[in-house]
Amino acid sequence: MTTLTKILITFLFSFGFSSYGQTTVIGLTCEFKTNPLVVNANPRLGWQLMSKENNTSQNAYQILVASTPEKLNTEDADLWNSSKITSDQSQLVNYAGHYLSPGNKYYWKVKIWDQDKIASDWSAVNSFRIAFDANQLQPVWIGAITKEKSNLPVGRKYHTATYKKEKKEAMINATDALARRSIMLRKSFKVSKTIEEAVVAISGLGHYELSVNGSKIGTSEFAPLWTDYDKSINYNIYELDKGTLQKGKNAIGVLLGNGMYNMIAERYSKFFVSFGPPTLFFYMKITYSDGTSEIINSDETWKYDKSPITFNSIFGGEDYDATLEQPGWDQADFNTENWKQVVIQQAPTGKLQPQTTPPITIQEEFQVKEVNEVEPNTFVFDMGQNLSGFPKIKVKGQKGQHIRLWVGEGLNEEGRISQGRSGKPYYFDYILKGNEFEEWQPKFSYYGYQYIMVEQINFKETKNSELPTLLDITSNFIYNDSGEAGTFECSNPIFNKAHELINNAIKSNFQAVLTDCPHREKLGWLEEAHLNAPGLIFNYNMQKYIPGIMQNIKDAQRENGLIPNIAPEYVIFGGDFTDSPEWGVTGIVLPWMYYQYYGDSSLLKKYYPVMKKYVDYLTSRAENNILSYGLGDWYDYGDHAAGYSKNSPIALSATSHYYFGVELLAKTAKLLNKEKDAQAYQKLSSVIKDDFNKEFFNSETKQYGTSSQFSNAVPVFMGIVEPEYKADVMQNLVEDIKNKGYRLTTGDVGNRYLFQALARNGENETMYKMNNHYDTPGYGFQIQFGLTTLTEQWDPRKGNSWNHFMMGQIEEWFYQSLAGITPDPEHPGFKHFFIQPELVGDMKYVKSSYESVYGTIVSEWEKNDNLTTYKLEIPTNTRATVRIPVNSTSKILIDGIPYKRQSRMQNNSKSFNFQLGSGKHLITTAN
Repeated sequence: MTTLTKILITFLFSFGFSSYGQTTVIGLTCEFKTNPLVVNANPRLGWQLMSKENNTSQNAYQILVASTPEKLNTEDADLWNSSKITSDQSQLVNYAGHYLSPGNKYYWKVKIWDQDKIASDWSAVNSFRIAFDANQLQPVWIGAITKEKSNLPVGRKYHTATYKKEKKEAMINATDALARRSIMLRKSFKVSKTIEEAVVAISGLGHYELSVNGSKIGTSEFAPLWTDYDKSINYNIYELDKGTLQKGKNAIGVLLGNGMYNMIAERYSKFFVSFGPPTLFFYMKITYSDGTSEIINSDETWKYDKSPITFNSIFGGEDYDATLEQPGWDQADFNTENWKQVVIQQAPTGKLQPQTTPPITIQEEFQVKEVNEVEPNTFVFDMGQNLSGFPKIKVKGQKGQHIRLWVGEGLNEEGRISQGRSGKPYYFDYILKGNEFEEWQPKFSYYGYQYIMVEQINFKETKNSELPTLLDITSNFIYNDSGEAGTFECSNPIFNKAHELINNAIKSNFQAVLTDCPHREKLGWLEEAHLNAPGLIFNYNMQKYIPGIMQNIKDAQRENGLIPNIAPEYVIFGGDFTDSPEWGVTGIVLPWMYYQYYGDSSLLKKYYPVMKKYVDYLTSRAENNILSYGLGDWYDYGDHAAGYSKNSPIALSATSHYYFGVELLAKTAKLLNKEKDAQAYQKLSSVIKDDFNKEFFNSETKQYGTSSQFSNAVPVFMGIVEPEYKADVMQNLVEDIKNKGYRLTTGDVGNRYLFQALARNGENETMYKMNNHYDTPGYGFQIQFGLTTLTEQWDPRKGNSWNHFMMGQIEEWFYQSLAGITPDPEHPGFKHFFIQPELVGDMKYVKSSYESVYGTIVSEWEKNDNLTTYKLEIPTNTRATVRIPVNSTSKILIDGIPYKRQSRMQNNSKSFNFQLGSGKHLITTAN
């Protein structure tokens, strides 16, 4: 038995060779979500297909939409029966039925006919709920104090580095304590009928926790997600489970915290800016089985009291006094005699909108990995993972005893917590109520940390009765609940560990916005969103997250068209830290990438005015089509201090991104049939290209700018270099890398362009050598340093944050080059795509998968002596073009059948291309 035969037999049994079977409709989505609780009118529907037979596609579909699931069971589609529609479209199918009423829930199912015109069974029934409209909600905002009486600051200029300490203290003293304090609000009511459904719309600013009859509703942390509260305000929707409300008396309880809405200038703070004191909007519609309904909303009948959370700040920490607890405060029979009536507050100026971005939740929990008693009764706990989140403690002790938890991502020489790089002072305080066992975790503050230090305690055993006893401590890792989309593994240990470090850093900063770090700033610096977008999309389901970024960008855009470097722009830093083209161009690049990866042009349509306005702003600032300001290749590598670009001209960086934005805007205009704009901006891009080359290209040396890696890589990646010079520029780029011992000199902005200039131009071996080492600059040094997240600088000893993902652009190379999973620009959304793996260096295997909107794509390869095996999986209703490396004597089997290359292929050809339909495929090549 030959080796090829053995592999084929193994494949048949383990990887699942095709056999005939009916196509099944699975994975129903509405606006890219499963059974969403809120979508806007005129939703778009999608589904995936599953078949045991290869080369299966959809020929036609039929959709039924009804007002109740019972109607669908009898195929009574009272809202829409699409009838049989001949089409292979299975994503983003526009609803085309009767009017859908705001606030109502609807049900749907679909069946398809395959390429042989054989019908599937009906899918399972799914649902979606249309968002409430403003006339239904009529929001009333309530709280403990009005904004006028709170003495909170107005404006966004109060950055901690720009105003004096005494001014800060004066502001603190002038602010009423109620404007900074967490409060509890409650409302009691009676139910006398049988409930059919109860739906809640709520926005508690800055953050809230909702409970009904003493039970927390939902799993969200830090809800709603952050926005520019002067422009947009998110509200959340909950469907209450059967039994949550009961006949007779019921109670609603809401706990409010400050969040980004109401920053406090105490302890550590990045800025002191407030949109107002904590405030609540609440709306609940109860529908009874007899068809009647009742509305419970926020009004003057609610009551409030101070909560046991005596201090809460996103940047400074949280304090909890358990002696102030009021057991049962959110239950029906609680006595509110000592509670106060709420006040009606001035409504925030932002537009109230349903939050469609997934929430932040507790995703992982870490136990103590190591504990050290650094001095008597002072313990430092190593949780084994740098993360964003907060601890959970279990304690016992006497009433009034106090526990303080210091958290940090590093330790000083004495082994104690060090917060110098990450913002100090930050801590959590807990005052015991004196029960046998008490458990507590913060609700309205989080930090980036790996270590926890607790002073003056007993640990596990009560050796000193004067001290509280810490019985257990864990760490909660919080990040966005979008879900993971990809997997990557290979034979190279540096690449595997780099993938892990990068993704832990992404998760740590995958919050309401893509933060730069989970401690010092927590701000949405925009360049990370587009420079890391391919890696983000391959690893996570970004379909519902990216639209939230774009809404924040729209809200942050100035009247003159400027898109500032951060969104939401809670504080104005000024200068290049407000206006740098490499950051602002995110507003153009990101919706284009969204279209490429998801096949959805809705962001291009919705935000085209934002894109156009920003390009026009850049044009207004250009002189002879050259921009000469900004941060450039931020944190580029060298002997210099990190910060502004030092290796490469700022003007080269700014102008190239100006060109990039104009070029994509022209493509967008063409896609949207805006012919006049398309011609105008295409002409502008040509002019910028010409002037860029005149300004920065040396035709004698065939080098750009300072001949740095960034200077040469960016024009290659963006297509600015003229074709006749491209090979020479690439050769100069590679020579510079070789001369530096296969080491990079790029930074935050330049990494992606350097990596992809190499990857897309036949230099994957150079890319491999440049990253396959354990010294700095590179991912290997971070691994050698013993870190668990990617850091802000290539050398973590020089940087501040140890939890940044901005240098993580190699993820794009892992998926698109090593695994070879690549979108097709001509068929966006992976309806057709490429699988073109690169076999580089001494690598023996790669295993990767990506959950596209059509289903799971798998690309695996393994080298064994002269034999290479490829296991591929292509989702039903899609096709792929596969390119694999071969030589002139290679023997090729595709699904067990010898492949005869066409005579027109040259004998020295190093690869060959072929088309594959859906299903699981095995390819082997033997030399």
